[in-house]
Amino acid sequence: MTRLGPEPHITAMVDANPPQRIERLVPLADALACIDRLVMPVAPGRSTLAQAAGLTLADDIVYRYAHPASAIALRDGIAVDAAATLDASAYAPAALAGEPAFVDVGDPLPAGTDAVAPLDTVELRAHAVHALAPLASGDGVLSQGGDAAAGDLLVQAGARLRPSVVAALSALGVSEVEIRRPLIRINVTHSSPLSDAIIRAIAGVLSQAAGTAGARVLLGQHTRDSRFDELDDVTPTASAVMLIGGSGSGRRDDSVRDLARLGSVAFHGVALAPGETAAFGLFQERPVLIVPGRLDAALAVWLTLGRRMVARLAGHHDAEQGSFVTLTRKIASTLGHAEIVLVRRDAGGVAPFASGYLSLQSIASADGYVVVPADSEGYPAGATVELRPLP
Repeated sequence: MTRLGPEPHITAMVDANPPQRIERLVPLADALACIDRLVMPVAPGRSTLAQAAGLTLADDIVYRYAHPASAIALRDGIAVDAAATLDASAYAPAALAGEPAFVDVGDPLPAGTDAVAPLDTVELRAHAVHALAPLASGDGVLSQGGDAAAGDLLVQAGARLRPSVVAALSALGVSEVEIRRPLIRINVTHSSPLSDAIIRAIAGVLSQAAGTAGARVLLGQHTRDSRFDELDDVTPTASAVMLIGGSGSGRRDDSVRDLARLGSVAFHGVALAPGETAAFGLFQERPVLIVPGRLDAALAVWLTLGRRMVARLAGHHDAEQGSFVTLTRKIASTLGHAEIVLVRRDAGGVAPFASGYLSLQSIASADGYVVVPADSEGYPAGATVELRPLP
């Protein structure tokens, strides 16, 4: 072959700053185990009971007294000796000794009485009381210690203080509790004009979800080109950090590389659909969860990894409670990947309508989601699945 001109000079082009790469996808179960191993509960603090609703209890609450201290009425009526009413009926009213002992709910029972007769089951004749129906001892009465006995465990450490729990504790006279409330710093690694709305949406839902899970949230500035290094000054006051964006292999994605430089990376890449690019590690001994900058992936990472991280920090053991429903259409899934599938209710149960990429429309109209574990190829129509709520 005839060559025209000089031999071309060939130069190998080497990227001085290659993109981040995910070497392997960690199984979701292994990622959760890693979080369990590296994330410890924060130090407890004292709180008034009123301000502790929704937070996690740090110490057992053991009641020291009997409540009520003596038997009280559970209904309005007349306190009676139940034994004197055994043969009472509307046809043969039983006369009761003494003056009528009227009581209201919460009143102590007078001596010599052990039941409360509703007013429509007695007949008042002058100053005498006649029972029209038999009563058993304890009818309409809360006995001594009926609400709580001395030494009773009221609430166990690690429980979330639901409003109903707070109400019960308040009625028992509890005014202060020991709680754990982590502080989560949420920051944005970088954004572009086109993605600002998505990034703001992710920051908003993570902030709300973490708050609902019992954390305080410190939301960083959503400025373009903000850097991981900005956390140097604020992270010591935070229990953990959630970084939004920069977890993939894009030209500006370097969050994982920065975390490796400034701290340590426990894993990068999870066998989770969506949410494969999530990463987790430590910075200044604080847990750092790097969340993808895509709303559906960020939601999936929160539902699986983020919620677990906050739960570990708060020291709570309450599992997410879903409802069991019938699947009206099958769910097909890929073995080896855990998958978040959005579902909508229909006449017979729920039907899947979004998986893989979860569109904004599907997120807005979903009634909840189903988790398909990595070792499953899905569920057939008619299967019973657990429907869980979206934040």
